[in-house]
Amino acid sequence: MLPALSAEQVAALEAHLELLERWNRTINLTAIRINDAISKHVGESLFLAAHLPEGALGVCDLGSGGGFPGIPVAIARPDCDVALVESDVRKGVFLREAARKLRNVTVVTERFEEMEGEFDWLIARAVNLSKTVGGPKCGRAAFLGSLEGIGSRNTKRSVVAGFRWRTVPVPWEPSGVLSLGECFT
Repeated sequence: MLPALSAEQVAALEAHLELLERWNRTINLTAIRINDAISKHVGESLFLAAHLPEGALGVCDLGSGGGFPGIPVAIARPDCDVALVESDVRKGVFLREAARKLRNVTVVTERFEEMEGEFDWLIARAVNLSKTVGGPKCGRAAFLGSLEGIGSRNTKRSVVAGFRWRTVPVPWEPSGVLSLGECFT
């Protein structure tokens, strides 16, 4: 269900949460209290990491904010190159500090729509995809959200046309799901 982590990886996750707690006092990075962030942000991000295929991957975290899901994915999957995309400059400064010791992470402080290139996976957590048009090409996508966002009027499925979607329930979150999409166009 979750990837096995070394003591160094656990320490890196703890360091990220400690930094997040300090910075969150002056910059609104997350509304969730740090104790809740462990299961809600870190746990769900690691759940996503466990669902990525094995091997080196290029991963783009859209709207990274406080570094979720990108930083835990980068920590759990050092074989993957993770780009944290955040258009808010202040949050970008936080992300640079949070990722300073992670060699497989780059921080991009521009709008996703203005980026070029390709990634194997586009990942995000609680991002309104209806406002996202353009951006780099991605063959697969993974989004963390709630069951309310996966209904018949689903923004995730309908807006990201050209993807076939399947959902995986997050075991410890009654309404939480991981939506996995594969491009078929």
